[in-house]
Amino acid sequence: MGKRRRVAERRTKKPAVVGGVVAVVVGGAGVGCWALYDGGTAADDRPRTAAAAAQEAVETGPLTAQEVGTAANAFLTAWQQGNVAGAASATDDAAAASALLTGWTKDAHIKDVTLTTGTATGAKVPFSVRATVAYKNLTKPLAYDSSLTVVRRAEDGAPLVDWHAAVVHPDLKDGDTLVTGASGTPPVTALDRAGNELTTAAYPSLGTVLDGLREKYGKTAGGTAGVELRVVRGRSSKSSKASDKTLLELSEGTPGTVRTTLDAAFQKEAERQVARQSRASVVLMRPSTGEILAVANSSAGFNTALQGSLAPGSTMKIVTSSLLIDKGLATADGAHPCPKTVTYGGWKFHNDDDFSIKGGTFKASFARSCNTAFISQAKKLDDDDLTNQAQRYFGLGMNNWAIGVPSFDGSVPVQSAAQMAASLIGQGGVRMNPLNMASVASTVRTGTFHQPYLVSPSVDHRALATASGTLPAATLSQLRELMQYTAAYGTAAEAMSGLGPDYGAKTGSAEVDNQKQPNGWFTAYRGDLAAAGVVQAGGHGGDTAGPIVASLLRMGG
Repeated sequence: MGKRRRVAERRTKKPAVVGGVVAVVVGGAGVGCWALYDGGTAADDRPRTAAAAAQEAVETGPLTAQEVGTAANAFLTAWQQGNVAGAASATDDAAAASALLTGWTKDAHIKDVTLTTGTATGAKVPFSVRATVAYKNLTKPLAYDSSLTVVRRAEDGAPLVDWHAAVVHPDLKDGDTLVTGASGTPPVTALDRAGNELTTAAYPSLGTVLDGLREKYGKTAGGTAGVELRVVRGRSSKSSKASDKTLLELSEGTPGTVRTTLDAAFQKEAERQVARQSRASVVLMRPSTGEILAVANSSAGFNTALQGSLAPGSTMKIVTSSLLIDKGLATADGAHPCPKTVTYGGWKFHNDDDFSIKGGTFKASFARSCNTAFISQAKKLDDDDLTNQAQRYFGLGMNNWAIGVPSFDGSVPVQSAAQMAASLIGQGGVRMNPLNMASVASTVRTGTFHQPYLVSPSVDHRALATASGTLPAATLSQLRELMQYTAAYGTAAEAMSGLGPDYGAKTGSAEVDNQKQPNGWFTAYRGDLAAAGVVQAGGHGGDTAGPIVASLLRMGG
């Protein structure tokens, strides 16, 4: 990057001042800085007493525009000049900054850097990065925008850059690194079950899925690596199952081929449906085999459909119903209480709009999603009953699914008192995603848990998860009766209209703290298809997630 002349500290001619702040260019390289002027004299040129200097050293008040500009400029200028020690010392975490900025040149092979500041907003300073990535005989321009924030150091009040890896590049998380070289993982071409290519251009929801396929199968799919600048995830990022990310491709690799279980027609419809909602996700699968046919999310960046961890609300009553039937605490056509409220563990539980059903059956309570019909049975259950039921028959919560890309397998923790009661209706500590709830509906449809998968286990000879038990015949028949009745006459009837009689469904609404509307859930099966969806902050599941799920089931003929 070469040495650059230092800017003179004094000027014979002052630049124009707007609102007391002026931006100048350092060494012609494009880094903006700020200087405040008062009475025609630069603030830095004013004489200061020792007492004033001491007071300034422990400054705790709000940052001035001059302090923000000076701190930002010191960091950016040093970074641009390749002065790692200087840039790191201008941050509040010199060790972490030094490590990443050293790798910027040594590992990422980035040179000819120009950093240009934008207009600061308070303590936040946006800036643009223009550079060149050079690896062996390959070069390619690199351009992106980032930002930094200036804070006071607690011990002496000095203004410094608040260090996070995202300052260097917005896609970096703390602990991640930048590397340029032959990609550790060759690219892959993902195909659907019929051999059609799956791309993010055609199917935007599949971005995270395609990243996951490359990470898992790229080295074994027959491709060759290209050269690229990529984010290599650190330990904290990998613990959240984040995949490495390509930022710039200097030369293309030869992709290998990975065939998935997805169906292009179903995927297209799933994409169309979730796009109608701001935060919707859906999964469609084949109950008889576990094959995943479609995965879609309306919001990019995180795969809620496969990796989400959300309270499933009343769709969890499918699992709870199987437990109550197994223990002889409920039968589909037997009388069952559904009062307005029930108190357990110090909490008062309500039904939606405080409704009650007098002289009703368990089937009527399930179809209308009566919370108190389930909470009223909590006193007859052990704390670990629901956890054991979910694991034994539905394969949930054991963290052993291997679907071919990262996924969350559901969680049904052992709880006590009010939290245990809340878990019976899909609240408390219970966490699921559309993949998990589509699997629950599939288990009811077939009577046996089949672990969902997106890549056939024959591709890499991995073992699929199994459940230790099979639902008893009497329990299974009643579960199917409950779900069929709900699809025909209950809260799912409007969405499932015209899809019977070989069908079943359950709706759900999950309350979320600080969220005005609940998350709306819907899970259902029809023939050899099962699907589940969630619309976050969408309201009742029958109205929001229901049409999404029903549209996919309707495609099955």
